[in-house]
Amino acid sequence: MLLFILRRLLAGLLLAFVVVTGMFFFLTLTGTDPARGSLGMYATVAQVEAKRHELGLDRPVFGQYFDWLGNALTGSLGTSSAQNVSVSELILTRLPVTVSLAVGAVLIAALLGMMLGVFAAVRPGRIDRALQIVMVLGFALPNFWVALILAQVFAVQLRWFPATGYAPFLDSPLGWIGSITLPIVALSIGSIAAIAQQIRNSVISVYEQDYIRTLRSRGLPSRNILLTHVLRNASPPALTMLSLQFIAALSGAAIVERVFGLQGIGAVAITASGSGDIQVIMGLLLFTVIVVVAVNFVVDVLYGALNPKVRIA
Repeated sequence: MLLFILRRLLAGLLLAFVVVTGMFFFLTLTGTDPARGSLGMYATVAQVEAKRHELGLDRPVFGQYFDWLGNALTGSLGTSSAQNVSVSELILTRLPVTVSLAVGAVLIAALLGMMLGVFAAVRPGRIDRALQIVMVLGFALPNFWVALILAQVFAVQLRWFPATGYAPFLDSPLGWIGSITLPIVALSIGSIAAIAQQIRNSVISVYEQDYIRTLRSRGLPSRNILLTHVLRNASPPALTMLSLQFIAALSGAAIVERVFGLQGIGAVAITASGSGDIQVIMGLLLFTVIVVVAVNFVVDVLYGALNPKVRIA
């Protein structure tokens, strides 16, 4: 198991290195000029050139890359060319908002998705068909549209939740819950549908296996079969779907944050893209890659724990 974990860890680090390196050189090829983006369109050529020299953009690309990589390995992601603040500080101050939304959405999606999926699988017929229709609708609804509807109904008309703004948990736990409830619901609906559908299909597939029929013929209670044998073997595909939904929640949070006026990572990414702030874009990209690699690593380890055959694959 230890060798399996080390192999997966090295593969994840290699993947992160390749993706980050590729994106760095891709950004340089797009012709994005952070100096012009930070000074604005009315800056003179001399001012732009002076800014380029200040940011080190007049140096060879490989030199810029190795400087950035060396600083990143020591925990420094540089300074935002547009906002003149530390990129690490900028990301860390906005991180609690996005992490609250993504983690909350995935936890709710995992809980409700599993319950709906199992219920649909063990109740064939009308209940199963009705739940499948609900799952398809939930998966088809865009999260920004759901966010707009929720804000209009529950924030503007009923006034049960704030329409905009984020309250830090340490300042006001109840305010924090109120500020993230609607965004989490908007983010989680599609994930609930996706996980429920995956769980339903996996449970039905396991129920059709011969060893399940054998257990039933021996008189083992249905609840024990479901909890002990079916869910364990149906879990690996659901874990993959859960990891994908977490990554999707991080990207979807950018749009939902805009709807509810939350200043999270999504707002930082949109502002940085508009101003060509490469240092911030690279910092966000590195953060995203690390999250994706970490989530996949955890899923792989859980795979290996649930199914020993995976360790020798």
